[in-house]
Amino acid sequence: MAKKELTYSEALNRIAAIVENIESNELDIDKLNSSVKEAASLIEACKTKLHNTETNLQETLDKLA
Repeated sequence: MAKKELTYSEALNRIAAIVENIESNELDIDKLNSSVKEAASLIEACKTKLHNTETNLQETLDKLA
């Protein structure tokens, strides 16, 4: 089954949860590694969404000018 793509807000919430777990110092080293990798992936997805949104908005505004 394909993984559902998170919305921007869902991704930010998940990143916040990961950071909270890391800061709690309760993660074992294996879980820490996978959590950091997940957070990095989510951050990259958020950056892509922001860039795409900026591009789309600029294109729309350019059409109005």
